Amino acid sequence: MKNNTVAAISTPYGRGGISVIRISGNNAISIAEKVFFPASGKPISEIRSNYTVYGKIFAGKEKIDDGMVTVFRSPRSYTGEDTVEISCHGGILLTEKILSAVFSAGADPAGPGEFTQRAFLNGKLDLSEAEAVIGLIDAESDEKIRLCASHTSGVLKRRTDEIYNEITRLLSSVYVSLDYPEEDLEEVKDEEFISSLENIYGKLCKTADTYREGKAVSEGIKTVLLGKPNTGKSSILNALLGENRAIVTAVPGTTRDIIEEKVNIGKVILKLSDTAGLRKSADEVEQIGIGKALEKANEADLIIAVFDLSQPADDEDFAMIKEIEHFVSEGKPVIVTLNKCENEIRFDERILTFAVPSVRISAKNGEGLDTLKKTIEELFIKGEVDYNTTAVIANARQFSAVSGAKEAVSRAIEAFKEGIYADTCGIDLEKALEMLGQVDGRSVAGDITDAIFHNFCVGK
Repeated sequence: MKNNTVAAISTPYGRGGISVIRISGNNAISIAEKVFFPASGKPISEIRSNYTVYGKIFAGKEKIDDGMVTVFRSPRSYTGEDTVEISCHGGILLTEKILSAVFSAGADPAGPGEFTQRAFLNGKLDLSEAEAVIGLIDAESDEKIRLCASHTSGVLKRRTDEIYNEITRLLSSVYVSLDYPEEDLEEVKDEEFISSLENIYGKLCKTADTYREGKAVSEGIKTVLLGKPNTGKSSILNALLGENRAIVTAVPGTTRDIIEEKVNIGKVILKLSDTAGLRKSADEVEQIGIGKALEKANEADLIIAVFDLSQPADDEDFAMIKEIEHFVSEGKPVIVTLNKCENEIRFDERILTFAVPSVRISAKNGEGLDTLKKTIEELFIKGEVDYNTTAVIANARQFSAVSGAKEAVSRAIEAFKEGIYADTCGIDLEKALEMLGQVDGRSVAGDITDAIFHNFCVGK
């Protein structure tokens, strides 16, 4: 818990109609009373909670602005603490001067995300809800807004609470019967125990599987355009972005370094990388670019393999096919993109024997581009999702926690089937509870929460 009182500007830095200075902590009201004086003559301490009043703003003995003050009393505030928000005219220097006056009155500067961190520490938000706040602020698509809004409404928390409580009830019934045998309590039957474990495991698997969609919507899919030189990778990048981001020429090997951009493809966010063309080259710089291209492809969540329909397949195409076969064998999603379909078709598609989606496009005139976008979207999102009723994992931290709980329950199931007693299996179930508790922050380490809130802006 934090006992000091902090303040910060909670509106974007710059000129605007208004600025808001937020003060939160035990002394928020008394500090605000040294800066803001209601026109009614009543002190701020007598203003009803959740009310806004007009008054004058002072820096020391100098009146510098007129504005409004809103009071939120503990525990019914965003942070769970006494909170005062001063709304002033939105000048940069004016706002900073008022904030300085608040500091002089006794407040400390708030750190990044400190107001939301205090809301978490005071039980106003769990960790997944707090993460959703920054997700809403950073949202780049309507779909991400819907996903993050469901988390702030507690949809994911309710799902993890349900599983957490089921594990707790199962553990309790086992430990009670073991600790109090003289009470002749009914023991949990083996069939009931394993059935409950498998039911819990199924729910954890289903929840973990939602990360494929949640990552596509919230974090973005690391996507690499891969192909031999002059197949039109850079033209495809430009077409997807809707702007000429990458240099396009008829000279093979124009792209030598990685070009990275973020683009919305329907409901999906792509972290798109254009790479150097794959071929044998004596050029040292180009060789480095090719090495980086393969490195990016190994790290990618999706590979868009680009072939040129206007040219017969050559040795470089067959080398490219071997690379794609390797990625397909590892289970990495691949979409074959057959570019330059506006020209005479001279490429024999029958040499592409791997079973992955294939799309004909023309990056030059846009033909097939919508089909490519739809194929990408459908690869990660299966139909419509009602985020108000379906809990979808939104980030890697949540996925790691649910996956850890799933693995622990799996170990408990295997141990029980091998004849290990239920109380011994309880060790794994306790580990499952610990991992699941990390989703909402009830068992997460302090350094992790500090890192999460550090990603927030000051004032939130």
